[in-house]
Amino acid sequence: MTTQAPGPTPSERLDAAEEQMLQELDVRIAKSPLFVMGEMDPSRPGHESNMVGSSNPRAYALQSDDPRLQKMPDKPTLLDFFKYRFGPNNHLLQSAKHALNAGHDEETVLACLLHDIAVIGFIRSDHGWWGAQLIEPYVSEKVAWAIRAHQVLRFYPDPAVGYEYPEMYIRLFGEDFEPEEYIQEEYKRIKDHKWYMTGRLITINDIYSFDPDAKVYWEEFEDIVGRNFKQPEEGLGFDGSPSAHMWRTLIWPTRFL
Repeated sequence: MTTQAPGPTPSERLDAAEEQMLQELDVRIAKSPLFVMGEMDPSRPGHESNMVGSSNPRAYALQSDDPRLQKMPDKPTLLDFFKYRFGPNNHLLQSAKHALNAGHDEETVLACLLHDIAVIGFIRSDHGWWGAQLIEPYVSEKVAWAIRAHQVLRFYPDPAVGYEYPEMYIRLFGEDFEPEEYIQEEYKRIKDHKWYMTGRLITINDIYSFDPDAKVYWEEFEDIVGRNFKQPEEGLGFDGSPSAHMWRTLIWPTRFL
C-alpha cells in the first residue's frame, strides 16, 4: 500500500501564492531591515538587497501604494487605520469595554482602546513608547503618558488596586524573568506620578481582555474617540505633526524611500 506524500500546508500555500503575486508585479518592492531582522542578520554579508517583486531589471522601485495592501483613503482617519492596516483589535475593544463598564472617565477608556496600537499596527518591542509617540499629537497629555507608562507598569503588581503580576507572563517569560534595567528605572520615576492611576487602569483592564468569544464593536466608542482624539483635517500622516511620518509609514510600509 502506498501512501501519498502530504500536500502543502495552508501556510505554505499562502506563501506560494504571495511569491507568485510578487513575481507578477511590474514593480520592485523594498523590505526595510526591520521587516526581516531576526529571520536573517542584515549585518552579515550577502544581505545587501531586500528587493522583491518583478524579475524585470528595468522595473521601477515602488514609491506609491503597495498593490498587496488595501488602499487607504486620501485623508485617513484613526478608524481607517484600524480597518485597512491594523491586525485583529478585539483585545483593545474588550479592554476599552471593561473600562467603560467600570465607569471610568473617557480619557481612561480611550487609553485602554489605544494602549496596544503599536502592537497591532507597528512594532512590539517597547510598544508603549512607540504607541504613545504615534498618538501624542492627537490626544491629551495624560492619555499619551498612560499608554507609555503601561509598558512598564504591567510588570509590577499593585495589590492595593487589584493588579497582580499576570500568570500569562510567567508562561511567556519564565518564573525568573526580571525586566531590563531601563524598565526598572522608569518604574521608579513613574510610580508616584500624578497620572499613575490612569496608567495602572490600563493594566487592570488589559490582562483580562482576551475572551475570543466576546463581541465588542468600534461603534460603541465612536463618540468617545470623536471627543478625545483630535483627528486632523488633512488626514493622519499629512498634517505635519511630529508623528505624521509614522502614520505615512503605515500607509506606505514598503516604499523604497
